[in-house]
Amino acid sequence: MRTLISGGLVVNAAGSARADVLVEGEKVAALLAPGLEPALDVDERVDATGKYVIPGGIDAHTHMEMPFGGTQSSDDFTSGTIAAAWGGTTTIIDFAVQAKGTSLLATLDRWHAKADGKCAVDYGFHMIVSDVDDSSLKEMGACLDAGVNSFKMFMAYPGVFYATDGEILRAMQRAREIGGTVMMHAENGIAIDELVAQALAEGRTDPVQHGLTRPPELEGEATSRAIALARVTGAPLYVVHLSAAQALDAVTEARDTGQNVFAETCPQYLYLSLEDMARPGFEGAKYVASPPLRPVEHQARLWRGLRTNDLSVVSTDHCPFCFADQKVLGQGDFSKIPNGMPGVEHRIDLLHQGVVRGEIGLERWVEICSTTPARMFGLHPRKGVVAPGADADLVVYDPAARQTISAATHHMNVDYSAFEGFELTGRVEVVLSRGRVVVDRSGFRGSAGHGRFLARELNQYLV
Repeated sequence: MRTLISGGLVVNAAGSARADVLVEGEKVAALLAPGLEPALDVDERVDATGKYVIPGGIDAHTHMEMPFGGTQSSDDFTSGTIAAAWGGTTTIIDFAVQAKGTSLLATLDRWHAKADGKCAVDYGFHMIVSDVDDSSLKEMGACLDAGVNSFKMFMAYPGVFYATDGEILRAMQRAREIGGTVMMHAENGIAIDELVAQALAEGRTDPVQHGLTRPPELEGEATSRAIALARVTGAPLYVVHLSAAQALDAVTEARDTGQNVFAETCPQYLYLSLEDMARPGFEGAKYVASPPLRPVEHQARLWRGLRTNDLSVVSTDHCPFCFADQKVLGQGDFSKIPNGMPGVEHRIDLLHQGVVRGEIGLERWVEICSTTPARMFGLHPRKGVVAPGADADLVVYDPAARQTISAATHHMNVDYSAFEGFELTGRVEVVLSRGRVVVDRSGFRGSAGHGRFLARELNQYLV
């Protein structure tokens, strides 16, 4: 199968140039000078005139079918990856969740069973380490051999995922030994649980209390503590879903000293705020996630962090729960609202608004959506770049198109949109996954099972 994408501006993190993209089979075969296409024998032609051709997005933080609080996230690996494809994301990295008392390898087998033959785009796994003992520490090496080189830990959720500082230190020592990367949910869970208990005892039960009992100072403190543990052990640290200026300050200071500390943020922290959790009635439950949405003044700091590369990646933390029958579990008790928001379908579009507004440049848009996560999680140069030899994961993007986000038109398996009514400039027009057109304006042309598991190499940013 040969496909030619002609007339577009090819945008990579390293620069942009007008070129036609020739795809043969699953790979990019060549970048050609514009105007040669009439002489080429191809099976399919895609007209990208006036549009960008960018590498497929890589969402390095999703939770499909994730168990949480007696329910599970509403997107499975089929619906979630189809929605990802609609939004120009051609690779997800999901989280395999170790339950207490189970092995890491058995956990990985369970997540393979969930995803095998069901994904519409390519996928990989991170491993959530809930039990830190001699057995799990040993198995971290076996996970690396199985293509999983990143291990998430939690300073939040005591009694569920929470790890003590000693356990984190041991896991970081092991990661340093084998070349893995520790990912950290950095919130002070012990202090937060006390604040939650006090709020409930005082009758403060509305959704906004979720944010008020998880203040940004406790994210900043935990981030600083995680960085200190990483410094002591010499391990690399990747801070997930950073939301607060205090946490960003800690990351920036560490990076300025040359420490291997990296951080991601998410679109919800760039566009939504604590005020959304304070919406009338129970509407605020739609916006409950951890860390919580912050006061609006944090947003400018996060955009600046993206410009300075102190925030290296934007992922979604896609963890959808339907409002009608899942979020309502927390009516009368905000602590029981399932934590998470949908977003896998709209990340690239929302971040393009940063280009439109002058917050970030065109190449930086591609860098944070695709190239850096590919490098960070061992997928580059197979993914994250439009270049000969790379997988033909390609997006034709119309920068002038207009669209309005709505639950009525999105493809995620959830009954609301956190960005309902947002009017956007720019839209995904055509998406190729490994050379196959899976989305175009006629609809979804892919299939469940097309996506392949990606065994990943080591973090390319380690020094």
